[in-house]
This record gives sequence, C-alpha cells and structure tokens, in this order.
Amino acid sequence: MNISEFWRRNRQSGLSARHIRRLLNEVERYERIFKGSRGYGFLDWDVRANHMFWDGGFWEYLDYDGRDMKRISSPDSFLEFVHPEDREMLQNAIARHLKMNGPGDALFRIRRKHGGYVWAEVRVEAIRDDTGKVLYTSGLIFDVTKQKDVEGALMLSEARHSRIIKASNDGIWEWTAEHGGFHFSSRCWEQIGFGDGDDVINDGVDRLEAWRSRIHNDDLVLFDKTLNDHFIKKSPFDVEYRILGKDREWRWIRARGQMHYAADGKPWRMSGTNMDITELKRAEERVLKAKEDAEKANRAKSDFLSSMSHELRTPLNAILGFSQLFDLDTNLTPDQRENIQEIYKAGEHLLGLVGDVLDLAKIEAGRLSIGLEPVDPKLMLRDCVNLIQTQADARGLEIKYRFTTESGCRVLADRRRLKQVLLNLLSNAVKYNAENGAIRIDCEYSDHGQARIAISDTGRGIPTTLQDSVFQPFNRLDAENSNVEGTGVGLVISKRLVEQMGGAMGFHSIEREGSTFWLQLPVAEAGMHADVGALVREPDVAPVPSPSAGPAPLGLDFTGDRKILYVEDSLPNQRLMRQVLQRFPQIHLAVVGDGFSGLFEARTLQPDLIIMDINLPGMNGFETLNILK
Repeated sequence: MNISEFWRRNRQSGLSARHIRRLLNEVERYERIFKGSRGYGFLDWDVRANHMFWDGGFWEYLDYDGRDMKRISSPDSFLEFVHPEDREMLQNAIARHLKMNGPGDALFRIRRKHGGYVWAEVRVEAIRDDTGKVLYTSGLIFDVTKQKDVEGALMLSEARHSRIIKASNDGIWEWTAEHGGFHFSSRCWEQIGFGDGDDVINDGVDRLEAWRSRIHNDDLVLFDKTLNDHFIKKSPFDVEYRILGKDREWRWIRARGQMHYAADGKPWRMSGTNMDITELKRAEERVLKAKEDAEKANRAKSDFLSSMSHELRTPLNAILGFSQLFDLDTNLTPDQRENIQEIYKAGEHLLGLVGDVLDLAKIEAGRLSIGLEPVDPKLMLRDCVNLIQTQADARGLEIKYRFTTESGCRVLADRRRLKQVLLNLLSNAVKYNAENGAIRIDCEYSDHGQARIAISDTGRGIPTTLQDSVFQPFNRLDAENSNVEGTGVGLVISKRLVEQMGGAMGFHSIEREGSTFWLQLPVAEAGMHADVGALVREPDVAPVPSPSAGPAPLGLDFTGDRKILYVEDSLPNQRLMRQVLQRFPQIHLAVVGDGFSGLFEARTLQPDLIIMDINLPGMNGFETLNILK
C-alpha cells in the first residue's frame, strides 16, 4: 500500500497527510523487522476466525515457503508440524491458556521441512471480550535449541558427577565467603556413623565446629596448618586425619579441596571431598605388622643360623682335624687311608654348605659387612685360577685369558668377597664343563667407569625353561640328579655380594654350547687407597689343609720354648689341639674352657700365641679379646 492509496482510504478519518505518512513508515519498519528476524516469529491468532497469522523469519528459518504457510496458519493442521511426543502437552497448554487469565507459554519441538527438529518456545498474551472469552492470542515464537542443548549437556554433566560421587562413596563439602559457613553433604556424616536425624547436625550446632570437635587432637594441628598453607601459600589441600565416629571408634578421613579466589584476590569459595580411608589404613597397619613380624622372624632365623653354624662348625672342625691326624699315621692300610680321605672330603663339603647358608642368611638380614678398597682384578683372577688349576687339569680343561685392561687399573670391591665370587664362578665353570673343554676369562674396562669380568665355559649350557631360576636359592637346575656336588646357593650369594659392592651380575647361556657368567664393578679412582681403619671386616676362615699336605705351618719360630694359650670350651677340640701339638715338644700348651680363666692364664703365663673360640660360656671371645687388648 502506497501513501496515495492509504490517503484515499483514510481521507475521511481527519488525519493529516504528515500523520498518515508517519504511520505508514512505522508499518513498513515493523514489516522489515519481522522479515529480518530469522529464528523469531510473530503470531496473531484470531480465535473466532480460527486463523493464525504469522510474520517474521521463523518459518523461513525452518526452510518453509509461502505454499506451506496455509497449513501452518490453520490451527487444525498446525499440530502436524509438532513432534508427536509434544502434541498432547501443547494442546493442554493451549486449553489452559484459553480458560485462564494471564500470559501463556509452551516449550515444544517443531519439525524442519527437510528433517530434524528444533526446540521452540512460544510466549503469548490473550485479548478477551467483556465476557472473558478470548478474541485474539498474540505473541512470539523463537528457536531455543541451543539453550536446550546447553541445558541437556549440563544435566548430563550433573548426572555424571552425581553418579561418580555416589560410586566413589565420597562426601562433599563447600565453604563460601558469601554465606560465611560450611556445607557438608549427608555422606560426610554417614562416613562417621551419623544420619540426618542426629542432633549433632540438626539442633542448631555449627556444623564446622561439630566436625572439628571430633577430629583427633594430634591431627587437628596438621589439619589447620594444611588449610592455612592452602589459603596463604596456595599449596595443595590434601590431608589425612582421624575423626571420632558415632560408635566412639576412630575413622580415617582423607580431605582434599581447592580454593577459588575473587577478582580482588580474596578467598571466595572452597569445595572439596572427604574420602573414608579407614579400611585402607587398617590394611596398611596389617601390612606393617606382617612386615615387622617377618623381619622379626628373619632376624630370629639369622640368629638361629649363626648359632647353628658355630654349633655345626665345632664338631666339623673336630672331624676334619682328627681325620688329618689319622692321615699322618704311617701304619694305616690303603683302604683305611681311602676311608679317611672320604671322611675328610665329606666334612669339607658339609663345612662349605654351612658357610654358604650362613652367608645367605647374613645377606638377607643385612648383616654382611662389606669393606671396599681398590683391587687389581687381573691379579686376583690369576690367584683364583691357581687354586682351581688342579681340578681343571683333572678334567682336561684349557684356561684362556683375554685381558683388555690397562696395567694398574683397579676395581672398587671387598677383596675377600670378590675372591669368593670369582672362585665360585670358576669352580662352576670346571664342574659343569665338558670333558677336555675350555674356560675363557675376559676382563675389560668400559668408557663408563666400569670393569667387566666374564667367565665362559663349553659345557651343556642352561635350558631356556630353567634360566629364570638361575638365581633362586637352593635350585640346582636339575643338577641334583647328576654326580656334580653343590648346594644351589653359590650363584645367589655371588650375585648379592656383587650388588652390595655396587656392581651387577648376569649371564647368558646357549644349550649344548655353554654359558657365560659376568660381573660388573665400578673402577676405583686414580690415587685411591684402601682406608684400612674404615673397613669393617669379618674374620677370614683359614683354609683347612688336605690330609696329604700335612699340618699347616703356624707361622711361629719353633726354636726354643714357646707357649700357646688355647681358650675353648669344646672337649673334642681341646683334645684335637693337644694331639696336633704333641709333635712339637718345645711348645707348652695351656688349655682353659672360658674367657675369665683365659684372662687369668694370659696374665700369668704371658703366652706367645692365644687361640680363642668366639662362643664361650660367661664372657664371649670378642669381650675377652677387648679386655686383652
């Protein structure tokens, strides 16, 4: 409609041309607004004519055109465009609006022309006649899909958090500066045995004070400090404390939280959780108790083995000593001499077994003393080879060396224990080698300050299925079915000794080709010397001479009279010592059975040599030795 036509129709109204032009401009402006409002629509429903008038870009936004508007504008067909699940709800909302005064609104889904739905919200106001009957209903309709998606995502998130918290069985608490107090969820109180009906949380008692009053006094200081550090230093709030439950039993709570600060830096809100860790703490206590019991049992075992080793070594020394005395007898027949050799051999084997078991017990109990000093590995290897050379020759084994180390290089090790390890590996290379095979010894230094010693044999090797058991104590890898003697603890002791010296030990083996056992030790720094005063050593056990070698030299000058004091409570050992020294008439032997008598004899006799046992009645050998010094 142009201005001239509008003027012609309204010239009898008494409006001026300027007024009519202003009204027409406003109409055109509203039309432009309606047409440009995509996602919004304007509804004017003439109830008496049963016709809906739509304006705005809402339906175009849903891809509908003018041909579709006829059905959309008819109240009878409009519901076809509404989601089937929402139609009944929308009809009920329309009915309520027509019957009741005031505005009306509804939320429902509308189908897009080419598939899919959008969430729409309609807000209308009714115009009624004098009888209250609705003449017109006018209002807005707009797309709220994004809001519904956000709302749905929020609801899903809240439901997810609710499920997680419920599954975790944790309590929730929150402090807000706005309200100046703490909120505890019911789960917090349930963790310590209280329900919603308990007076402690319902009869006007400040809940924070009620909670704090139940915290263990020893833990309240830690709780306050952790909270204060979180407020001021912003360190994590994570604290474990005990709290008294309704049943008067202490419960363990782990509290964690996070403070949020306002724009001005002041604390604004703190939220957190309470986790009941009582069962975990009780389990920890049980584990610690079991650990203490195990350590106590292990100490008792070590003490028992230490004691038993002495009790076993005492008669074994007598067996070995008397067998040597018999071997010195020139009147024995060959059969008798062979029998004595078997006794001596069996006694030596048993003595070695006792020593291995004792070493293993000391290592497991952490009582094995290690003294580190610079040691020349090449010299020690040659010394060890000299000791097993006779055994190697008996089996026709060739021993080869390959040293790629510089002259004068040293490793940091315990001299005695390193020799024990090397002798064990060389002895195994002899015992488990093939007849007329070979033993190769490699010694080389790496660029990383480590020395590597490898001992290889050409024996039957170790089957792949047994290699995981090589370093298990008392596991001989089926060798117990052979004629090779052993205890099954030598490799275990060797590995742990090397590790205590700061090194590592391992092996590789190929069945029917042979095995290589290697150890790696740190290289001693140039100029380093052994600090003898700082080394803690165990007394070396003197090697027992073979019967054919005769008595071991005592290292004494036998010219002239000599006096020896022997402090020993074992009668067989006393007898053995007397019979051994009968061959030396210039030696005067005094024998006593306890430390107190030994001190008296030492002061009066002034002996040239004192031989003393460790385990003596009353005062042991070490205590006696300290007094003598």
